[in-house]
Amino acid sequence: MNSLDVTRIDALAQAWAAIAPEHTAVVDAGGAWNYRQLETTIAEAAAWLRQLGVRPGDRVMLVAENCRAYAALLFATVRLDAWPVLVNARLSPAEIETIRSHSGARCVIVTAGVTPRAAAHARQLGAESLALGVLGPLAVTPVNDAAQPEPVEREAAERVAAVLYTSGTTGRPRGVMLTHRGLLFAARAAAEIRAINSEDRLLGVLPLTHSSGLSLVLLSAMVGGAAVHVSHRFDPVSILSELEQQRLTVFIGAPAMFAQLLDYAKFRSLQSVRVPSLRLLSSCSSPLFDPIKEGMERLFGLVLHNGYGITECSPGIAATRLDEPRKDTSVGRPYPGIELRIVGSDGKDLPSGAPGELWLRGPNVMKGYYRAPQETAAVLTRDGWFKTGDLVRMEGGHLLILGRTKELIIHFGFNVYPAEIEALLETHPGVERAAVIGRRVADAEGGETIIAFVRIAAGASVSMSELHSFVEGALAAYKRPAEIIPISEWPLTPTGKVKKEELARLLDAKAAAL
Repeated sequence: MNSLDVTRIDALAQAWAAIAPEHTAVVDAGGAWNYRQLETTIAEAAAWLRQLGVRPGDRVMLVAENCRAYAALLFATVRLDAWPVLVNARLSPAEIETIRSHSGARCVIVTAGVTPRAAAHARQLGAESLALGVLGPLAVTPVNDAAQPEPVEREAAERVAAVLYTSGTTGRPRGVMLTHRGLLFAARAAAEIRAINSEDRLLGVLPLTHSSGLSLVLLSAMVGGAAVHVSHRFDPVSILSELEQQRLTVFIGAPAMFAQLLDYAKFRSLQSVRVPSLRLLSSCSSPLFDPIKEGMERLFGLVLHNGYGITECSPGIAATRLDEPRKDTSVGRPYPGIELRIVGSDGKDLPSGAPGELWLRGPNVMKGYYRAPQETAAVLTRDGWFKTGDLVRMEGGHLLILGRTKELIIHFGFNVYPAEIEALLETHPGVERAAVIGRRVADAEGGETIIAFVRIAAGASVSMSELHSFVEGALAAYKRPAEIIPISEWPLTPTGKVKKEELARLLDAKAAAL
């Protein structure tokens, strides 16, 4: 049932508790809640938060791993019209403290019983341990008396339902304010496109503190009345076992996860994996390249669908359709109800088929960056257009992602798209992953030099000169990397995206050492 008439994300649990109270809602390693139990737990957690001193407009920081308690605390916080600030427990202590300070959190709650990492954060934050009924072991900091609540919007749908901090390419954390309206729009669209229904059982291995896990997994499942089986870590052995034993039907993951599965399959000499219940494989969170798509489709015998989103857009923007499977890595058609423009550097619309920056407008666009009016104005026009910063091309109504505008490399006056070079390098049998950046050089034309980083596949023997010869046969001279650097450990975000600014710092450190 994707047409639930609700205007708040916490009302999803209320609705299904009335419609199908005994139907399974959330499952983790400690057990399962049906929709009635989930709603009861949300109500109890909301009462506890109110007693703690949480007020409408307060920011409540949830430092969490994937678990049932996190889902209940998220919905309990918004039920009080407080703002949940969602923080992955995999962040460093310094990153967590920066978010705590910037958000002006009334208190911090940690799912301390899930992992040693979460427990360590609780100790550093000075959080007091407690067991709150079925929520299990938690830790909560003393209430911050200096915290001031934000005004509460009159219209419930426009109230802030989640604040997610993203650093983007600047390195400075920005609190993205997402509304009930935006999150429900994206979750409903995802559920409709993926045909999520009450018979589905979704694998919840994407971090639920991130926009993809929150909207495309947890909320879209609850739109359809499905069950979510959450896991706080990705391990190929346990994930394959859970897919089979729990008869899961939907697996939405990140390319980095799929790469690990393919590595494991190669290590175990698995040609195929049989999961009869699985009906949908889909990728999100970061660019999908051909070798991963082709490998997963061979392994599971299913189409690997693709999607595209940005945290600031709740995050869903486009997805491939079940009745229009793609052989390439297109992210499919835009969600219905979203307006798109593809513009040049001058902000003017480009001819059909030309590559340019994607601007969009729709219900999914954020309210703005918290306490950052200038940064908000830089990406959000007065008439509601959000500048994604992504370079795209439209082909027959389907979007192709070319890269980030800030990653576009200008080499001898030519535009070079890193994604094209990365995709080519990853077709080499000896290359597991590639990332390409541009570096400013002091030449007369003020251009950039192209640097590629590669991780060599386990057991492969590949020289950098061999890779240079490989790209020479496939790329125009102006697109060829000046240097290809092997790297064993990638600087990654929790969702598996390469932190290219960290790769640039590696180059700076290398140059300084010479």
